[in-house]
Amino acid sequence: MVDKILANLEKSNCAIDNTFLQAVSEVLHSLEPIVNGDSRYETYAILERLVTPDRIIQFKVQWVDDQNRVQINNGYRIQFNNSLGPYKGGLRFHPSVSIGVLKFLAFEQIFKNSLTGLPIGGAKGGSDFDPKGKSDFEIMKFCRAFMRELHLYIGARIDVPAGDIGVGAREIGFLYGEYKRITRSYDGVLSGKPYAFGGSLLRPQATGYGVVYFAAELLKEELHESLEGKSCAVSGAGNVAIHTIEKLEHFGAKVITCSDSEGTIYDSRGIDLKVLKELKGDERHASLIHYIDAIPSAVYIKKEDYPQGGHAAWSYPCFAAFPCATQNELSLIDAQTLIGNGVRAVIEGANMPTTPEAIDLFQSEGVLFAPGKAANAGGVAVSEFEMSQNASMEKWDFNKVDRKLSEIMRHIYKRIALTAKEYGRERNFVDGANIAAFKRVAEAMILEGV
Repeated sequence: MVDKILANLEKSNCAIDNTFLQAVSEVLHSLEPIVNGDSRYETYAILERLVTPDRIIQFKVQWVDDQNRVQINNGYRIQFNNSLGPYKGGLRFHPSVSIGVLKFLAFEQIFKNSLTGLPIGGAKGGSDFDPKGKSDFEIMKFCRAFMRELHLYIGARIDVPAGDIGVGAREIGFLYGEYKRITRSYDGVLSGKPYAFGGSLLRPQATGYGVVYFAAELLKEELHESLEGKSCAVSGAGNVAIHTIEKLEHFGAKVITCSDSEGTIYDSRGIDLKVLKELKGDERHASLIHYIDAIPSAVYIKKEDYPQGGHAAWSYPCFAAFPCATQNELSLIDAQTLIGNGVRAVIEGANMPTTPEAIDLFQSEGVLFAPGKAANAGGVAVSEFEMSQNASMEKWDFNKVDRKLSEIMRHIYKRIALTAKEYGRERNFVDGANIAAFKRVAEAMILEGV
């Protein structure tokens, strides 16, 4: 059944959907034992329905730049599955955004949201608009134009978008302002809002902090180890990477690498978070090459100077690795390098940053591997906390949000570990995550009928 579904998907999806097909293939192969053992999944065509989006929405975004030139971008929202609750998933503003990328992200979001145990479905959206190099007024005008189209398809009980790459509190604020102007409604229809009007404390930090809470529980239970005093490698220098580094430091770890699209920093003394934030803050987005201006003892490796097929962030001995940049960034070559350097655990902060070949090698060599759909679910969890606060007109303090985030990440680890063991896949957290998430979604799909 699985092979037939994948063959049909390959026929119906164009080449740009490679990441989507990769994600679906991983999930369906994990599910083979469970779907073959329960005839209801075939009777209700659960797999076929699960891999097909409820709807793909595409629209034109017309806006005027600071030189009074008319600009056109593509806008998208993919509402994939709402069996567990309102559609939930981020908006991404980046030139790489396409239907293929968003289908992959929306499909993964179904499983990530299911693992949190919260009542939210899976969706993703965004635009090929690039905020970099744009003035605040240009970003505002684009966001207003984008929301004039998007508002037709969202609502507090329908679809609640959040931020993602290129969409922070500033962009969410502009989007929400336009939504209120159009609808005259103060609904919790977006999460990641500025705290001043309905946002939640800890939302910017949530994904990165959640990754580390998950890692700490994983290491404690599987290796009887802590993060204190351990060298860790991190890729990326965006929001997720920065807050992963920050929380690792809170746990006493030493982070020795980070990276951006141009190169990698190696700092044997530990990444200086203050310098990193100054370089990559909302106002600057400077290249990491300037890190060595402040820390001359650090090493900067240009992307083009590292051997093809590898990433410099993974070339140094470390106890744990945290890929926090983008999909398929950690290759088989990188996995071989990390294993040769003694890595004990790889915990994904980004969505699907590790190639299938690298995952297979980690698992065969006994390296603990935690997939992003489990480890980086903290962001969407705190987004749902924001929805709850908006619905009840409450404000939770930082400690309450942090405590609930930590509890959810520990719960996710325990749930996928027990599921993996139950199905004879002990320590295979990919299969554990996919099966645990699927069972919850599939049950809801069966109960609601066709």
